[in-house]
Amino acid sequence: MGTQFPVRKLEKRMVEKVWGRDHLPAPFSAPEGKRIGEIWFEPPPEQSDLLVKYLFTSEKLSVQVHPGEDTAREGEHSKEECWLVVDAEPGARLAIGFDEPITPEEMGRAARDGTIEQLLTWREVKPGDIFHLKPGTVHAIGPGLSLVEIQQNSDTTFRLYDYGRARELHLDRALDVALGTPFPASSQGTVQERQPTLIDGAKFRLDRVEGRPDAAVIAAYPGAVMALPLDGRVKAVNSDAIAREGECVITPGLDALDFSEAKVTLLTRSV
Repeated sequence: MGTQFPVRKLEKRMVEKVWGRDHLPAPFSAPEGKRIGEIWFEPPPEQSDLLVKYLFTSEKLSVQVHPGEDTAREGEHSKEECWLVVDAEPGARLAIGFDEPITPEEMGRAARDGTIEQLLTWREVKPGDIFHLKPGTVHAIGPGLSLVEIQQNSDTTFRLYDYGRARELHLDRALDVALGTPFPASSQGTVQERQPTLIDGAKFRLDRVEGRPDAAVIAAYPGAVMALPLDGRVKAVNSDAIAREGECVITPGLDALDFSEAKVTLLTRSV
């Protein structure tokens, strides 16, 4: 077992984005006059290399890519991530990878003239879809989506294309790290196909449990765990700490949580 600490609820940080929303889905609400695109749960010291957050989109996000440990330079950080779709308007889409293999030169030309949008593989998505994006995967998120994102706690992002918005692009570095390949089928699925273990990645694990975790899941989480209720709530066994839908707790182990009122909960930890 890892170092013991009290179960506690993580602080939330609302992050404004040009592509965010004025009105958020329940149980969240945006402050008056704020366009909220992300809600972060402040990374705790026990899992500081992992970030759990919600994303809410009303416009397309930039076409972007993140480096891996083998391509990050000094001052940059690797970013492995995953998306779980929790709500999607009809026709809402994600872009991940390319329809056909593409060279860095072709990718650069397409980024400069805007045709990169047409070369990406856009997928219409629905609640319960899950995607595991390894570093180097070129991606974009369309409007009308609410996602849970689990990621390495990194802000290193290289933009290839941003629809004419007045924000900096990072073409040279993006082309250095980008994979010009289709997105593998093995990195996508649904919660029905995959649960309880949705992601077993190089840097984090993610499980979706209904009710109390079974013995196999409990054994896979021997130390610090972040628990994110999607339906119902989890409570600390030995304190008054509670997390409801839209909240997140850090716990020293799953045996410190009471799942009697939990319906659907996400569990994640770094590896």
